[in-house]
Amino acid sequence: MASSDQHQSPETTDLRLLIFHRSPKYGNTFLPKLKTLYRVLDSLDESDPSLLLLSGSVRIMLSIGFTPVTSETLNKYPNLECIIGTSAGFDHFDLAECRRRGIRVTTAGDSFSDNVADFAVGLLIDVLRRVSAADRFVRAGSWPIKGKFPLGSKVGGKRVGIVGLGSIGSRIGKRLEAFGCSIAYTSKRMKPNVPFCFHSNIHDLAINSDVLILCCSSTKETHHIVGKEVLTALGKEGVVINVGRGALVDEKELVQFLKRGEIGGAGFDVYENEPYVPKELCVLDNVVLSPHIAVSTPESFEALEELFTYNIQAFFSNKPLQAQIEYD
Repeated sequence: MASSDQHQSPETTDLRLLIFHRSPKYGNTFLPKLKTLYRVLDSLDESDPSLLLLSGSVRIMLSIGFTPVTSETLNKYPNLECIIGTSAGFDHFDLAECRRRGIRVTTAGDSFSDNVADFAVGLLIDVLRRVSAADRFVRAGSWPIKGKFPLGSKVGGKRVGIVGLGSIGSRIGKRLEAFGCSIAYTSKRMKPNVPFCFHSNIHDLAINSDVLILCCSSTKETHHIVGKEVLTALGKEGVVINVGRGALVDEKELVQFLKRGEIGGAGFDVYENEPYVPKELCVLDNVVLSPHIAVSTPESFEALEELFTYNIQAFFSNKPLQAQIEYD
């Protein structure tokens, strides 16, 4: 079990103690408010003698963004019982080790779902209707010189295949239904009471789609799930939208398909080696790129803060947690 009295002193057993776990790239936006409610240790503040002194008494961690939580991380906090995540994904957590230690883990749940769904639809519209390319065309002064801008493609009527019909994927499907798109999906299993057509694998989904929208988790099974075979199945006019994880797509293969004109276009918010993006993608007019901002709105961060504030309070009150990961 995660809890063991041998590491705790009488003085710290009842502390509302919290470890604020973050990588250097993440700020301390939430720290001031948290410190008014709890005894907070900042994992980056090595000047705080309490960090080492009280690490053995920490029972709950607030993990910021995609900061990795490895077995080595967990060894620093031998009495850890709960990790409150602040991202929609969880591939940066060593879930096998968390499960072995009996540690509960939560995510951002639905906090970002509407925003990511909106953004995915926005990327698709941009790629098909060539909005960003048209903007560059006008700003460069090309309109009076070159005349007509190349035609885009209609959104309505497209066959859209969603890879991962979770909270985000379901919202994308509902939004695109309103555009008159036909929706199909692939997921770990068929979803009950879902009107969309189910395909048991991504290859079959690609064959029957004009657009693939990726919003599934990054796992060993989904690594480079979009590669040569899937891109070939999607076809010359096909479009790939990725708001999931960069590792879902074999970027080198995608670049070659785009350069050879063997796929219609792509819209990406996530990449394999962030913040670095393949230079070849940056010069293609049928590709729309954004810097991993699909989740980023004031409303989404307010929802996130509300969720993790609730979960921290729930933990100390022995109440059920929200958005808790269920171990397989």
